[in-house]
Formats: sequence, structure tokens, C-alpha cells
Amino acid sequence: MITSVKFVSIPTRDQDKALAFWTEKVGFDLITDQPVGPGKRWIEIGVGKAETRLVLFTMDGQEDRIGTQFNGALACDDVEATYAQLSKRGVVFKSPPAKQPWGVFAIMLDADGNEFVLSSKN
Repeated sequence: MITSVKFVSIPTRDQDKALAFWTEKVGFDLITDQPVGPGKRWIEIGVGKAETRLVLFTMDGQEDRIGTQFNGALACDDVEATYAQLSKRGVVFKSPPAKQPWGVFAIMLDADGNEFVLSSKN
């Protein structure tokens, strides 16, 4: 049986720049950073208390996916507070927090221009 999502891969042009973005600006934890071939590393980032991880890696032939929209959302306790905190750290947002009947969301951009929805119920 499938029990959970292990990781979600985020394509990136520059692994060092992406690693600095996710750990220094967003505040996630580095779990592993291992070489996987010439000039490439397998980098896993821990997302809060979640078991699911983000992987900063681009498969050969998938370079055209860099900077495309992330099809998912990162959960927040408070999108407005998270928006304020990350904005102060230099994170760029495509859209500020907006209230909807289902909750609040904002769209942030990572170092490669990938879009991430931040979402909360309130």
C-alpha cells in the first residue's frame, strides 16, 4: 500500500542558489546533499514537521521545466504572517495574500521562478 508522498522534485538551474533560497530565506532544513554524478547533487530539504521533502534536482532532459508552476500548495498556519516574514527575508511574491471562501493564499516565487501557492484555512 502507498502510505505517503516521499518527495516532490523542484527543477533548478543552480543547486547552490536554490539551496540557499530554501534554507536561508524560507527556513527549511537541509536533510541530505549527496553527489549523483558529474556536476549534480541530490539535495533533499525538510519542510517543517512534514515527512514529505522537497528535492532540488533537475533530471537530464527536463531543463525546460525550470521556472514552471509548481502544481501543489505549501500549507501555512497563517499565510499573511508567513507572507510578511518571507517578504522581509527577500522572498518575491507574484501575488499577496488573498482571502477566498476556502481560506487564504499567496503565490511566491523561488530562486528559479517556480511558483508556489502558500495556503491556509483562515
